[in-house]
Amino acid sequence: MILSQDRGLRLKTALRRHLLNPRIHRFARGLIYFAAAFVLSAAGLRNYCLPLPMALVGACGGWSAVSATLGGVLGYGLFWGSAGRVGAFWTVAALPVGLLLSATRTYRKAPLLLPAIIGFLLAAAGVCFQLAFLDTTPIGIYLIRIFLGAGCSYLFYRVLQGRNPLLEWLSTGIAVFALAQILPVSYLGLGYIAAGAVTSGGAFPAAAISGLALDLSQVTPVPMTAVLTLSYLVRFLPRCSKTLRAISPVLTYFAVVNLLKSWDLQPPVGLLLGGVCGVLIPGVPKTVFRRGETGITQVRLEMAAGVLQQTRSLLMETDVPPVDEDALMYRGTERACSGCSYRKNCRDSKRLSGLPSVVLHKPLISVEELPIICRKSGRVLAELHRCQEQLRSIHADRERQMEYRAAVVQQYSFLAAFLQELSDRLPRRAETAVSRYTPKVRVFSNRPKADSGDRCVHFAGVGCKYYVLLCDGMGTGLGAVQEGKTAAGLLQKMLTAGFPASYALRSLNSLCALRGRGGAVTVDLAELDLSSGKLTLYKWGAPPSYITGKYGAEKLGASTPPPGLSVTLEQERAEHSSLKGERLLWIVSDGVTESAAFRCCMDLCGQPEQTIAEAILFCEQISGQDDATVVAVRLE
Repeated sequence: MILSQDRGLRLKTALRRHLLNPRIHRFARGLIYFAAAFVLSAAGLRNYCLPLPMALVGACGGWSAVSATLGGVLGYGLFWGSAGRVGAFWTVAALPVGLLLSATRTYRKAPLLLPAIIGFLLAAAGVCFQLAFLDTTPIGIYLIRIFLGAGCSYLFYRVLQGRNPLLEWLSTGIAVFALAQILPVSYLGLGYIAAGAVTSGGAFPAAAISGLALDLSQVTPVPMTAVLTLSYLVRFLPRCSKTLRAISPVLTYFAVVNLLKSWDLQPPVGLLLGGVCGVLIPGVPKTVFRRGETGITQVRLEMAAGVLQQTRSLLMETDVPPVDEDALMYRGTERACSGCSYRKNCRDSKRLSGLPSVVLHKPLISVEELPIICRKSGRVLAELHRCQEQLRSIHADRERQMEYRAAVVQQYSFLAAFLQELSDRLPRRAETAVSRYTPKVRVFSNRPKADSGDRCVHFAGVGCKYYVLLCDGMGTGLGAVQEGKTAAGLLQKMLTAGFPASYALRSLNSLCALRGRGGAVTVDLAELDLSSGKLTLYKWGAPPSYITGKYGAEKLGASTPPPGLSVTLEQERAEHSSLKGERLLWIVSDGVTESAAFRCCMDLCGQPEQTIAEAILFCEQISGQDDATVVAVRLE
């Protein structure tokens, strides 16, 4: 039994590692856009298709636009047949716009530019189809298509760019409107499933908009707006259980149908299935109630998050002025000629002043490599070398400024996301998980704590989170001790305040980069969930860690560059595992070689913690060299 649990845990760990692969993320993102465009192509009004996939293609951009184009073209062909060729034409026509325009700064500065282009393409396509194929689309439908295409392109772009509850509710209504017209099985409409899930697990405006979408799709004579809004009010009853919330859409539907004496047996099955999904499936946003001072605090936190996001956007949109290489070249040639005794009668001065700036990018080693002949060639070569050094210094300074700007932008982004998360969590402050485990942490080191650059702290976080942090100041001595102590203290304060671990680590990375202390410290951070026993191990510059159990040892993580070297290129590595089933986590500083530590964990697996720790510390007599620390973590 224990062996099967261990195998299952290893399988889950391997699956999580594959899910963290960026290629899989890109593939999943493309698949989501493909499915979204496919579903949106089913939307229609009075048996006329609508340009909703076109709006999505123009809003997403990049390879996502290609995936959405394929999904939209396939959906129009499947749902509409020959009548969907105009929709396929819309979707393909929007692909160049999505690829070339949506990622440019011009569109970010003028967000109404894309809706205007989409509206123009729709108007032009309607005229072309009337002339070429004698299309008989009524003028009202023609105008509705233009309005929907332009408006939805702006809506989808805003939703993809950031959090906005109102726009998310409108997007949910559009999705329900499209899903309502897909009926894969009798008595099981996808629109009813989505509407039931939104009603039982979403917000009231989303439920009302979903009901309105079902009414506009004209799939049932029953007024679904009244059904879903009344169903949402059930959760305000005292002691409203999850079961009652799940079946409330069906109960309300039968009550409204009995009152109106208009029966339709198609919606109940979908509403029941959707209600159960809305309650049980994780990821469905919970209801947020704004009441009294709590609601006012929520609004202020959201406004502060919005201000920080706007500041971040302004910093990202600020253009860096180009380097005037021609002026730099002109000043260099002027200095070369200013002190020359042949300047008055020199015939080469004009040619020298007209040298192109591309010369500054060529390695000029000897006089023979100069593009012109001059009596004072050595003087000209020295000035050109000086200009090349100045140009390299300017570019290096620009790169540093870009790194600093990226660091500031990251901090604004982290703070905005943190404030938004606090706002969402504020009304649910009473919902706390129960701790099932007690952490046990033991620290072993080859030096006294006061003289060691390895600083280990363990502390409780928000809720059921518990953290074990090991910061290793590079080298030995007082400098290493101070670096490890400073990094550990800063991270402990941020994590105790509720900062997500990834935000806290990237904030430390930005701080190291701004201080010019890149590579001064490495970080090992273990985040324990005391309610489930799950482990998330964050590493930045630290060597691998190890997990030992009754059936062997497992290596976790890999060596990476330390924080502070770059703000945009490097980031922390996260590994996921579990400490259930008497498993021990061993966090090792870089004072021990990787091969020796793993060999000790393999050979002494199942031995007492003291025995394994001493074997790791002194397996290669490292006590007189670098600081070495071993941390043993387990859950009871």
